[in-house]
Amino acid sequence: MSAKDAYKAKIQAEIELAQAKLSELKAQAKVSASDVRIKYSQMVDDLERKLDATKTKLNELGPASEGAWEHLKDGIQVAWTDLENGIGKAAAKFKT
Repeated sequence: MSAKDAYKAKIQAEIELAQAKLSELKAQAKVSASDVRIKYSQMVDDLERKLDATKTKLNELGPASEGAWEHLKDGIQVAWTDLENGIGKAAAKFKT
């Protein structure tokens, strides 16, 4: 397995975990009080946009050559870090 394929598999696994956590947050938002539900729903919508952005960046990696993928890796990492931080912050707010 090439370094590119290994990195792609790693990020795909992390995306799957993020999707599971996002589903959990959606469920929590649905059972929240109505005033809080709107705020939580907005956070979930933002996280879904970040998840889509991460997936888009990862899809760009597919056709990239072995030499060019390192350049794309930085963009994927930025998108993933943004998503990961957003999920962490949302999860912390949902607990309060």
